[in-house]
Amino acid sequence: MSDLKVTLIQTNLHWENIEENLRMFDEKINAIQERTEVVVLPEMFSTGFSMAPERLAQTMDGSAVQWMKKKAAEKNIILTGSLIIEENGQYWNRLLWMQPNGVYGTYDKRHLFGYGGEHEHYQPGDKRLIAQVKGWKVCLTVCYDLRFPVWSRNVISPETGEPAYDVLINVANWPERRSTPWKTLIHARAIENQCYTIGVNRVGNDGNNIYHSGDSSLIDPLGEIIYRKSHDEDIFTTTLERSRLEEVRKNFPFLKDADKFQVF
Repeated sequence: MSDLKVTLIQTNLHWENIEENLRMFDEKINAIQERTEVVVLPEMFSTGFSMAPERLAQTMDGSAVQWMKKKAAEKNIILTGSLIIEENGQYWNRLLWMQPNGVYGTYDKRHLFGYGGEHEHYQPGDKRLIAQVKGWKVCLTVCYDLRFPVWSRNVISPETGEPAYDVLINVANWPERRSTPWKTLIHARAIENQCYTIGVNRVGNDGNNIYHSGDSSLIDPLGEIIYRKSHDEDIFTTTLERSRLEEVRKNFPFLKDADKFQVF
């Protein structure tokens, strides 16, 4: 199993403007000079965190999903981030894991942010998505999911004896006023699950004048901060080292001592 190159894009978003956000992300992805294999965008990257799905939702055949297909193929990357999707008359905060060949996985945000009224507009998901790339297993989550450790708990498979996943990704629109929980929980998820943890957040004010400081982060399996960026737009590319993951799990095999419980 080889190393994995990942890119985190922390950026401001054009409020409720799908066309302008797609144009902006097109430019930012084109500007990546290094070779990369997985590019991570924020939550609701085409609109911002909007509670107006009646106006903004697209189907899985809409322009945003088509753009993801085109860009993933053009750059030979996996592209991931969440969108407002309409399906059968209902709305979903849906993360896509778009592969270069156009095949994709989906994850519907499980924990809807009741404090912001998200549950009044969107349906909750009920299935985890653990994607695979180059032998790496990647657990995908969205924003508020970060506060609920049982949902993202890494467990040892009784069949293989291996952890369920190697990388946890969380895409977010997490306000600066709650940046301490964001940074703390990203850190905790990496340590307790013995995995690389990636959190990609937006920056700037949204349409409700709520400021986001970003604080996008990459934490290694022992809790070391590889990357964290606050306030500014940034594109960061690095390599996840398989040897580091295996070393941590071999020297500190505490996942095997975890309590047994049912993961949804």
